[in-house]
Amino acid sequence: MFEAVASHWQTLILLLSLAMAAVGIVHAIMTKEDVRAATGWVGVMLLSPFLGAIIYAIAGINRIRRATISAMRPSAGSADEAGHNRDVAVEALIEAQFGQRFVGLKTLGDRVARRPLTSGNTIAVLETGDEAYTAMCRAIDGAQKSVLLETYIFDNDAVGQMFVQSLSAAVKRGVAVRVLIDAVGVRYSVPSILKQLREANVAVDLFNGNIVMGLRLPYANLRTHRKVLVIDATVAFTGGMNIRKGFSAEFAGSDSSRDTHFEVTGPVVVDLFSVAAEDWRFASNEALKGDAWQVERTTPPPGQPMLVRAVATGPDAANETNHKLLMGAFSVARKSIRIMSPYFLPDRELISALTTAGARGVQIDIVVPAVNNLFLVDRAMTAQFDQVLKHYCRVWRHEGPFDHSKLMAIDGAWAYVGSSNLDARSLRLNFEIDMEVLDANFARAIEARIDAAIASAKPVTLEMLRARAFVIRVLDRLLWLGSPYL
Repeated sequence: MFEAVASHWQTLILLLSLAMAAVGIVHAIMTKEDVRAATGWVGVMLLSPFLGAIIYAIAGINRIRRATISAMRPSAGSADEAGHNRDVAVEALIEAQFGQRFVGLKTLGDRVARRPLTSGNTIAVLETGDEAYTAMCRAIDGAQKSVLLETYIFDNDAVGQMFVQSLSAAVKRGVAVRVLIDAVGVRYSVPSILKQLREANVAVDLFNGNIVMGLRLPYANLRTHRKVLVIDATVAFTGGMNIRKGFSAEFAGSDSSRDTHFEVTGPVVVDLFSVAAEDWRFASNEALKGDAWQVERTTPPPGQPMLVRAVATGPDAANETNHKLLMGAFSVARKSIRIMSPYFLPDRELISALTTAGARGVQIDIVVPAVNNLFLVDRAMTAQFDQVLKHYCRVWRHEGPFDHSKLMAIDGAWAYVGSSNLDARSLRLNFEIDMEVLDANFARAIEARIDAAIASAKPVTLEMLRARAFVIRVLDRLLWLGSPYL
């Protein structure tokens, strides 16, 4: 037997590699919804059956299915019970104030997101790290029952220590505290903040846990990019702000990076809490139940019909909620689409939706930083600008400190803010949390924030892009090919 195997080992390896490739190809064509992705993986496995099948097994299979998380999320908790009797926006109100097209956009949101558009919310815009961190720590210091924090990056630096002190003090007061940090994001500082949190008796866990050097390697691309802080299940903070001193002028100086965060009250807080609670249970297997986590229904205050939807999305093709909402929003725009994003690398579908809106006469402004913190992403972005500039869109590079804000406003009525960038990682790989806001005052405030950036920006033109050296343009396009994983 051994001699037979030894004499035919090359044939056996060939058969094994072909079998692996066959299994991988069948899996790809039966599970991939994007024909280009399926074709690409099939090509990889045909050209290199053994190595291609291994690469597909590591990088091509989505092991974290949203159905799994949904099955694990709290199903008997007060958050779900409160969700059945929300102050849901009435379509007649939307039509009267914003027009029938936004009723259609609401219907789209109702169908692709698990959570409704709720009325009676308030949102305060926090435009600097110092403003956001101060407000967040003050809220933690005032917590009476519970603190639930989920973040991508929680650095071990001066700002991180501020949060550790507030969280530790809350634990000592008897407040139930839970902190969830992404397993990739927690490694942005070495040593990580985990030791200090645990020494302070703060219950902390990692999204996708520790297996090899702090990462579950097959899942390293599937990250929680969400930033959610919920205090006593009544006030929440969310947006693009990570916890790190680089966004604080107090600690990083006048050249500190910028971002935008939001303090939220009203019925939508229930949804923000439920999203973070799902992720905590997925990571720790603990359901947040009991008096400390009891969610109380709130009565919308009179005269405040702000309509907000919490939009949670994850790395499952069936759950690309943010992508579908943006497609719908671009299609209903009539006057203007204003976008501010540090990483602008949308897929072909979103580019087509944008350029089609531009062809209809919609004024489209896309604002990105003049200097990016991710060099490779910046080069890949530059390689893609021509696709929108050729079709009635304007691109601006704003000067000054790096701005990490993710902001969008349409027709001065609808806004979309949160943690999602306009790139493949946010749209297909990361777990993200955003807010869809239908409110003229808020949308105009977001437009003003974007317009202020445009005021100190320089336009990007096709002539500028074509004037660059040919070698540089080729290198940028090569980097663009890898943009889904940058």
